[in-house]
Amino acid sequence: MLLRVRVALPDRPGSLAQVTKVLGAAGADITQVTVLDRGAGQALDDITIFCPDSTPRQALVKSLQSVRDVAVEGIWTTREAPGTYPELEILKYITTAGDRALTTLIDSLPVLFSADWAATTAEDRVVYASWRAPHDLAVPGETPSRPTALTLPGDLHVIHAPLPPLALSLLLARSEGPAFHRIEVHRLTRILEIFLSLPATERSVARQLRKEPR
Repeated sequence: MLLRVRVALPDRPGSLAQVTKVLGAAGADITQVTVLDRGAGQALDDITIFCPDSTPRQALVKSLQSVRDVAVEGIWTTREAPGTYPELEILKYITTAGDRALTTLIDSLPVLFSADWAATTAEDRVVYASWRAPHDLAVPGETPSRPTALTLPGDLHVIHAPLPPLALSLLLARSEGPAFHRIEVHRLTRILEIFLSLPATERSVARQLRKEPR
C-alpha cells in the first residue's frame, strides 16, 4: 500500500528524523519526502511511504502524534510512484495524442495529484470525466479567474480551474487526505499552461464537445 502522509513539524534539526524513526518502527518504508512549506519555525512535509496492508492508518497517525509538536494533517492513498516525473511523461504523450489530448490529461491528473477523479465541464454539463468521478457530479458556482483550492460540502477537496481559451472549467477532487496545498495548485497551473499551448488541444476539445453529454 502506497500512502502519502502530510505532517506539520518544528523546523529544527532532528524533527524529521524523529518522524521517520516512528514511521519505520510502525513498518513503513519511506520512499520520498517533499517539503511544502517552511517558515516561522514550522515545516510542512509530504512523506510517501510503502506500508503493509495489515497496518491500520489510524495506528500510523497515533504513532506520529506521539512525537512532540508534530501534527498529522492527513494520510491518504497515492498512485504517484516516488522518484519519477510523471507529468513530463504525460505531457510528452499528449503532444502525440491528437484528438485524445484532453481525455489523456483528465485521466492522468488523479494519478499525478494523488486525487480521486478529474473532470472538465462546459456550462452545466460534463464534457469528460475520469472513471471514478460521480455520475451526479455537481459543479461549484462561478469559475474562478485562476486555479483555486476549495473544500466543498462533504469534505470534498477540489481544485477548480478555468480553461479560458476552451470555454471549459476543470475540477480535480479528492475525498481522502487534506485540502490541496498551494504548491499543488501551482503545479497544476503550470501543467495546464503547457497543455493549453499544445496544437492538439483545441482539436481534442472540439471532438469532445461534439459528443453527447455524459
